[in-house]
Amino acid sequence: MDRVKNTTISLTFSESAVLHQLLIADGVCGKEELLAIGWPDRVVAATSLTQCISTLRKKLENYPEVQLKTVARRGYELHISERSHIKMLAVNDAESIKTALIDVSMMVKIAGIVLVLLLILFGWYNSDYHRSVKNSSLWNADKKIPLNIGGTKEIVPMFYKSEVEHLHHSMWQKHLAPESNHLDNFKNFEGFTATDGRNYSMAVCPNVVKGQCSGLGLMNIAAIDPNPAGLNINQFAELSERLEKRIRYNKIIIPHDSSDGDITEHHYHADVYFPVAGELLVRADLSLSLIYEGEDSGQFYSATCITDEDCLTTPIKYKVRGTFKQYQQKISGMAVDVFQVQLSQKEFIKPETVSPSAMHFYRAIRKHDITDEELYFYRVYTDEKSAVWITPILGSIVAWYKYDQVRI
Repeated sequence: MDRVKNTTISLTFSESAVLHQLLIADGVCGKEELLAIGWPDRVVAATSLTQCISTLRKKLENYPEVQLKTVARRGYELHISERSHIKMLAVNDAESIKTALIDVSMMVKIAGIVLVLLLILFGWYNSDYHRSVKNSSLWNADKKIPLNIGGTKEIVPMFYKSEVEHLHHSMWQKHLAPESNHLDNFKNFEGFTATDGRNYSMAVCPNVVKGQCSGLGLMNIAAIDPNPAGLNINQFAELSERLEKRIRYNKIIIPHDSSDGDITEHHYHADVYFPVAGELLVRADLSLSLIYEGEDSGQFYSATCITDEDCLTTPIKYKVRGTFKQYQQKISGMAVDVFQVQLSQKEFIKPETVSPSAMHFYRAIRKHDITDEELYFYRVYTDEKSAVWITPILGSIVAWYKYDQVRI
C-alpha cells in the first residue's frame, strides 16, 4: 500500500516471495535461487521468473528510486536510492509486502507529532493534578482587610473567589456588635478571612507569640446572612467556652486495618459558630484526620456535627472518608496545600428535630450527602500546634483548627 497516495499494489505469491528475497539479499540473487523461492515444490521454466521480474518492474515504475536491475549471467539485484524517501520492509508474507512501500512524508511526521501532543494534552487535562490546578485557580488571596476583634485591630489576608463582588471589610465586621466588641487580655491576634460570595467567615488565633499559635482560645465565626448578626463578642466568648466544655458529639473512628504496623493520625479540630440576628447561635464541631500512606497521599476522614446553643436541634452528623492526594499550589503567590479527596464512604445521621436556626445547615449537608464524589480542602497555614483550613462542607469556610498528632 502506498500510504501517501492511498493506493494498493497487488502482488501474487511468487511476486511477493521474489521481492522479499531481493530485499533481504546482500547483493545479487541468482536465477535458480529466485526460481526455488518463488515456485517452491514446482518445476517451472526460466521464463516464469523473467515474466515475474517484468511484472514487478511495471508495478514499481511509479517509484523511480526503486530499481530492479538485471546482472548479466548472474541474476537480479534490487537498488534503492540513498536519497529516496521510500522505505521498504524485508518481510516474508504477502500482506506485509503490500505495505512495504511507505512514503513517510513530512506531513505524515508532523501529523504524528501533533497526535502525540494532543494525547499528552488530553491526559493532562483529565488528570487529578489539572483538576487541582483548576479548582485552586478559582481562589484569590491578593487582598488584605482590617479586622477589629475584642478592641484589637489587625490587618489580615482575605481568600475570595473570583466572581465575588462585595469584598469590603464591613462584610465581616458588621456582624460583630461594636458596642460590645471588647475583650480583656486580648493583646494581639493573627487572622484569616474568606468568602465564596454567600458565606463570610473569619478565623482568629489570639495572643500569638513569635508567629506561633498556641491552638487555645481559637475563634471561628461565619456569617451566612447578609444582615448584621449583632454578635455580642463578650457573651460569645463565654458561651463558646461553655459549649466547647460539653461532651463533644464529633468522633472519628480510625479503622485499625488501614495499614500494617503503627499508624500516625494527623488530627485537626475546630468549632465554627454561625450567628444570625434573632436566632439561636449554631455551632459546627469539625474534625479532619489525615493518615499518610505515601509522601503526598493517604486516607482522609472528616466529621461534622451541627447543633445549637440550647440543644434544641438533635445533632446533625455527617461523616466522610476517602483517599487524598496532596498538591502544593500558589494562590496569588501564597503557598497553599490542596487536598483532593475522592470519597469512598458517606454517613449522614438525620436529626429527629431541627430548629429553624439549623435548617439551613440540614439542607446544605443533605445536598453534600447526595452529590459529593470529590472534595477539595485547602490548608492555607500550619504550625506546630494549629492550622488554618478552607473546607467545603458548609460552604467555603475558613477556620483555625487545633492540631494533634496521634500514634495508633
